[in-house]
This record gives sequence, C-alpha cells and structure tokens, in this order.
Amino acid sequence: MKDYLQKHTKNKYSDDWKTPSKIYDYFIENNFVDPCPYQFRGNNLNKDFGNVKLFINPPYSDIKSWVEFSINHHKKYKKDVILLVFARTDTKWFWQLMEYGIEVEFIKGRLKFNDGKYSAPAPSIFIKLTGVNK
Repeated sequence: MKDYLQKHTKNKYSDDWKTPSKIYDYFIENNFVDPCPYQFRGNNLNKDFGNVKLFINPPYSDIKSWVEFSINHHKKYKKDVILLVFARTDTKWFWQLMEYGIEVEFIKGRLKFNDGKYSAPAPSIFIKLTGVNK
C-alpha cells in the first residue's frame, strides 16, 4: 500500500483503512475471500484466487487496478465479486464497471473505518459485478 497526498491539503492519506468489522465479518462468514486485507503489504493483483467469491475494499490509491482485477476474475469464474468503494460516479473506473454490468447498493451515511475511529471522507457503495452488459 502506498501513501498519497490529499488533493487540497497536501496531507498524506494512507491506504490503511480497516473495513468496519460488521461488514467484513459478514462477507468472510459467507465464504468470500479478501484479496487485499487490511495492512497487507504484498501485491495480489497478479494472483489467481481460483473459483471463489471475492470481497474487495481496495486501496483507494489504486482503485483502477482493482477494478480491472475484479472484472477479470468475474469474467473467468462467474463468481460474486463485491467492491466496497466511495460513491464516485463521476470517475472512469466507475463507468468501466457500469459498462461491464453491475448492481449498486448505496450505504446510508458515512462508514466508520478502523472500527469506528474514523468517518469516511465520502459516502460509500457496494458494487456487485454482474457482467450483464458483456
């Protein structure tokens, strides 16, 4: 994971934002695999996780790569892939997902990451890949 600068304040952001436990536990208990777990320092973008369902709260400094990874995994295995991302409907990566085919679930309010210590700086959504447009 890498640090990156906030656009306006130039303070460092970090990719170390732990998924709220209630959300994370739900997906893990339902047999989803997390290819980029909290504080993981490796690079799983080139790893084939096999015929499994994926839950991905990607490092936000590299969402585009994880979107491509998600689409490729879904195309190959036709298993559920769920992304937890900011509701940035104006981005190229969001429209890349739209063109592939997705279902979107908006989350009311802002999530609290790191088990309630920090509010997200933006609203979040769940994206389920469907591939209906491909």
